[in-house]
Amino acid sequence: MADVLVLRAIRGNARTLNLNSKKLQQMPGAVGRLTQLTSLQIKNNLLCQLPPEVAALSNLTVLNLGNNNFERVPQELKYLHSLQTLHLFGNKISEISSDVLDGLENVIFINLNNNRLEHIPPEIKKLQHLEKLSINHNLLKDVPKELCVLQNLRELHLGNNQLETLPEQIGFLTNLKELHVYRNNLIGLPEGLCRLRKLRILDVAGNQIQSFPSCMHEVPLQELYCEENPLLKKEPVIAIQDREILSLKEMSARIILSDVQDRDSLIRQQIHHYPEAKAILSTRNICALCGKWFLDMWLECVKFVDVKKKMKTSSNVQLLPVKILLCSYTCFNQRQSDMFGVAVQ
Repeated sequence: MADVLVLRAIRGNARTLNLNSKKLQQMPGAVGRLTQLTSLQIKNNLLCQLPPEVAALSNLTVLNLGNNNFERVPQELKYLHSLQTLHLFGNKISEISSDVLDGLENVIFINLNNNRLEHIPPEIKKLQHLEKLSINHNLLKDVPKELCVLQNLRELHLGNNQLETLPEQIGFLTNLKELHVYRNNLIGLPEGLCRLRKLRILDVAGNQIQSFPSCMHEVPLQELYCEENPLLKKEPVIAIQDREILSLKEMSARIILSDVQDRDSLIRQQIHHYPEAKAILSTRNICALCGKWFLDMWLECVKFVDVKKKMKTSSNVQLLPVKILLCSYTCFNQRQSDMFGVAVQ
């Protein structure tokens, strides 16, 4: 039956071909003669590989290979330079070879939901036109920082994976409008998330998040989903210490950080010659109370921001715990009434 459909398409110089649900174990090689084809639907079959003739489909913009038996992203795809939409959902894919991404420079949307991927190759950065990437229901353990150079990315779907962290560089995705990372193992979100000024939907439901980045309440979200997280509650904490013991590294860093704020500082002028020291100091934090710079996280507090009026949220979430860092017990004991210390169990 599939061969008949292909022959008809060849005779009619067809631009679309639908071979869905034909129980195909292999794609007819004659498909390669459809050089004017722009859309090929071949989902719900038994395919595990593509014939080399597919490389002739130079005008193909839409390819649907969903619900088949592929164990890796087919190598033949690297020849489809016109491809814009690629569906590979519902397969057994555990690998994306780096070279297959070379020919997909014009892809706008990739759907890899319901596969077995553990990693995204750093070569994902080659897909500079990518606007939507969906890898829900996989086995992802990390997100490469290289993904964060995709300036055209507007939607990122990574729900139901095994992620414990997101890269700090996620803040470079300045056009991102939707981020879905529900049901992972995230214990927190990077501060870089606060730079996503176009972000409208954030779904972090079903993780291990206790509090949100310090400027999260300034991101113009319209929808926030954070149910099934162990969010912190308002419970006052009294410090049992009133003086901290700083390491020599911390004391040195604080002196240097204070000095380099002066434009005429000699240290400020010389620090460029010491890249390792510069890299360490670049990880500085700012005290939310006194505004002084310090190196390592000292005292973590939260304040609770009322977000219910600003955005659509999970039905039981009104006050969002937002991280605040303080540089000393002196600042902690002088904190404002809306700041709460995070107790260590």
